[in-house]
Order: sequence, then C-alpha cells, then structure tokens
Amino acid sequence: MKQVIYFVAIATCVGLGYNANAQDLKDLRALPDTSIVGSRANKPLSIRNVNVPIPELGLSVDYWKHWTKIGFNLNQASFSDNWRDGGINSMAWATTAWHKSEYNRNDFNFTTEMDLRYGVLSTKDQRARKNVDRIFWDNKLAYKFSSNWSIFTSVAFESIFAPGYQNPSEEVRGPIITRFMSPGYLTETLGLEYKPDNTFSLRFGTGAARQTFVLDSDIPTNGQVNGVDTRFGVLPGRTMRNELGVQILANLDRDLSKNLHIKSRYQLLADYRELTNPDHRLDVTLTAKVTRFISVTANGTLLYDRTWRFEDETSPRVQYSQALAMGVLFNFPRQ
Repeated sequence: MKQVIYFVAIATCVGLGYNANAQDLKDLRALPDTSIVGSRANKPLSIRNVNVPIPELGLSVDYWKHWTKIGFNLNQASFSDNWRDGGINSMAWATTAWHKSEYNRNDFNFTTEMDLRYGVLSTKDQRARKNVDRIFWDNKLAYKFSSNWSIFTSVAFESIFAPGYQNPSEEVRGPIITRFMSPGYLTETLGLEYKPDNTFSLRFGTGAARQTFVLDSDIPTNGQVNGVDTRFGVLPGRTMRNELGVQILANLDRDLSKNLHIKSRYQLLADYRELTNPDHRLDVTLTAKVTRFISVTANGTLLYDRTWRFEDETSPRVQYSQALAMGVLFNFPRQ
C-alpha cells in the first residue's frame, strides 16, 4: 500500500513539472512580426555589391558556312592493231572545283558560288581537244521579308579557260572559235526569290541586264541579229552587247538517296525586245558515291541561244553536251 502511495506521488510531481516546462516554452516562443514597415523603420537598410565571377568561355558566333568539292576523273581505252571489233585509242581527263560560301545574320543572306571545270580528250588520229570548259561565279545578296520570300540582287560571271577549235584533225587544229572572254557574260539581276528550304530556290528577276563580251576580233561570226552577222550577238566592230530583260533562275541541290546527289540549274533570260524568244540553259549533275572518295559523275547541259546560227542553218538550234566519268571527289567539310 505504501508503494502505491509513493508511485502516485511521484507521477503527480512529474506531471506538474512537465506542465510548468511546457508553459515556460510557450511563453518564450517568438511570434512573427506582422508590421514590416514598423520593423524596418528603426533599422536602416544595408546594401552592398556582390561580385559574382563569370568564367570566360571564349565563344563567338560564326555567321559563315563554307563547302568545297574538288574532283579528278580519268578515262582511258586502248586496242591492239589486230583487235577484231575495231576501236580507237583514247584518253580523257577532267578536273572540277566547286566552292560555296554563305553568310546568314538576322534576315540578311549573302551567297557566293564558284564552279570551275576543265577537261581534255585525246584520240589516236586527232589532236587533243577540250571536252569540258567552264568558269562560273555567282554572287547574291538577299533580304528575307517573309518565311519563304526575299528581295535579292545578284551578279554572275561566266566564260571559259582555253581556246576552242573547230574540227581539229591530226594535221591542222582548225580556226579558233572561242577563247577566254570570247564570249564572256556578266549578268546583274534584281527581283524576288522563293526559297522554301535549303535545297531549292526560284528567282524572278524583273530587272536583269546581261553584257556579252567578245574581246578577240579574230573570232569568226556565228550568228545573226536583225539580219547582220554577229559573234555571239555582238555586232562587227564592237566588243560588247548589252541586253535588258527578265530572268527566271531555278536551283536544285539535294540528296536523292544516301549515296546519290543531284545538282541542277536552269536559267531563262528574255530580252524585253524579244520576250517570245528567250535564251535557255540547263545544267544537271548527278553524283553517285561509291566509296568515301570515289564517285561516279554524270554531267549534262542543254543550251539554246537565239543568236547562235551556223552556216548551213537559218534558225538557232538546241546545243547539248554530256559526260559520264568515275574518279576521286574530295568534300570539305568531310561528309
């Protein structure tokens, strides 16, 4: 009985002590200050600058992109004197160099593209003659005013490297019919460009001026303008002909498959004085990649120039050239 009384007394003392301690802690609790203005009135604000170190990454924005292709093709065939099916020994080589640079910043775009080609064909009974020869350089400045449309101005130059001879044989080369800047073309254009993506573009040049140069006075006449014999449309005694007209220019440059690429360029130029009889040129190049550096290339060109007429013709005709070759092709940057 005494033990029970002691236990109740001890429990009562502990309970009273717990309530005292709880009451003391509650009284010591700090309540939040609800008067923000009043609390800061007696304490002046202390503001100091903190310097946060920012590491230098050395990064810069490059608005330029560059692409380069360099190729070399070689074709050869030889036959013995008693080869029963006949044939003629021949060798052909060609080299190509293509470069494109593009600058894009905000809505402005500048593009420069250069295409250089030269090749020679040599056969047993004839002197060597060129089978590919072209210098082409196009520069375009454009301002985009919508997602697919831009206003542009461009300057393009076109000519050839080496002299061309008419019907060269083993004994005689024949007369020179073309050479550098005979003819040479300079075309300035202002108009609108439609470009839905990076692989296709279509230019409408409402103000296109083209100058045709023939700087060699020994080049023979090869056509007529208004009944007068001319050299590529340039009148006798002159070295330049100027035309003002309309230009339509379409460019296609895309992959048809993983190892097959097409690049084509079509140009129509119509003089305002002869809108119903424009000049046409179509260039198409198909490239099939065999290995990383070896490829098969097929080139084709269709050309119609209203000023070119031959001695036995009364009207101009379509000219064409075609070549198929295998060789090495280097791409920069590597693909």
